[in-house]
Amino acid sequence: MPQALDLCRIYGFFRAGAAVLKSCRKPGLGPVRPWLRSLLSRKVVVLQSKHVSLSAANLLFPLALVLFEFAVYIANDMVQPAMLQVTREFMVGSSWVPTSMTAFLVGGALLPWLTGPLSDRIGRRPVLLFGVGFFMLSCLATYLVHSIEGFIALRVVQGMGLCFINAVGYAAVQEAFEETAAVKVTALMANVALIAPLVGPLAGAALVEIAPWRSCFLLIALMAGLALLGLVWKMPETVVPGQNRQPLAQMGADYLRLLKQSRFVLSALCIPLLALPLMGWIALSPVLLVQDLGMSTLQYGLMQLPVFGGLIGGNFALVLLAERWPLGRSVFVGMGPIVGGLLLMLCGVLFTAEPVWLMVAGMSLMSFGEGLSFGVLYRFALMSSPVAKGTVSAAMSMLSMAGYALGIELFRLAYMAGGIAGFAACSVLTAVLFVLLARRTVPQAMAERAAPADYLPLELQGQNS
Repeated sequence: MPQALDLCRIYGFFRAGAAVLKSCRKPGLGPVRPWLRSLLSRKVVVLQSKHVSLSAANLLFPLALVLFEFAVYIANDMVQPAMLQVTREFMVGSSWVPTSMTAFLVGGALLPWLTGPLSDRIGRRPVLLFGVGFFMLSCLATYLVHSIEGFIALRVVQGMGLCFINAVGYAAVQEAFEETAAVKVTALMANVALIAPLVGPLAGAALVEIAPWRSCFLLIALMAGLALLGLVWKMPETVVPGQNRQPLAQMGADYLRLLKQSRFVLSALCIPLLALPLMGWIALSPVLLVQDLGMSTLQYGLMQLPVFGGLIGGNFALVLLAERWPLGRSVFVGMGPIVGGLLLMLCGVLFTAEPVWLMVAGMSLMSFGEGLSFGVLYRFALMSSPVAKGTVSAAMSMLSMAGYALGIELFRLAYMAGGIAGFAACSVLTAVLFVLLARRTVPQAMAERAAPADYLPLELQGQNS
């Protein structure tokens, strides 16, 4: 069966890649790979003092990390425009198009529970380097698949790259730089996360016009390879390996404790409910715009500009207004364009003959409201529990990824049942659920910050829970 052959090829490819990396540590290789062997074998010293400011010397580490983050995110956004070519080559229906994104997000939800605690035990550097190399090989392995099942399985593997960014990469940045410098680096990485969905559809749509769809993965693998070299060269070790050997049983107890805290669960679920309409748009817009509305792949890519421009605009507006407004007010302000924009899209689909412009305008308004809200909701969810923040962050990541995967499948079913109108109606329903949930959780977080003396510290809350 072609599916079994694909899986065998992928397994053999990863084994060969691991053998090559292992051989680079051995002597007697001659002049072929001495520079790579020296990079992989050099002794890494634990960072003794944090960088106070950004300089050309210490900026290479976060830049390499940003390149890896960009490669992982664009592996989702750049591939979606090529999915119609993928389905044609594998002779399957267009219903497989959103499944690619679902599989990618499922992969991103598989390992966050492990990568953070594992990096506490053996160090941030080896875990992150392994993740970058693993992601690069998974992109190259696309050339080995010849069935849609093998392709989707590989998308799950590629999605695992997400597990190494927040739990390991962001933690290393916070530990390597003083607070002000770390904030600057984190802001840079956040901007990259916003640029990827803007550049990805355009780049993917342009590339598949002139090259085979697998060339998208080759380009992504090259970016990941450059990031790997930069991290091997410049990434410091920010923890003492073996210093925090928390037993696995304790990690499980912490996760169980989190899931029993209704406030944390509801706060964390606000994030996927907020983002699902845009995620559904990314997953299904190739079908909505190209197949149903007859647009070219280039026109499809151009239609993404105002949508993701709205997201970037919302984030910049949040930065400008954060000092003037109490934390949380932007979420309530953002509810207007979120619900209003999606209602505009639904009305355009139901009552106009050419709905594309109202669809794009509505999604642009929705993404602006998401930009106003997302950063605040993430902060509120992270601080909603007294459990260690690494565990909280990992739990948030897993809940979000699972929510995205389930939500996109629901969007796919809604589209199959009702076409474009089904997609628009599902988007409105998701936005309404978000508003109902956020109106319950955000006021409590705002009240705690307005009158902190009236609330127990998180540590005492943990003792009383």
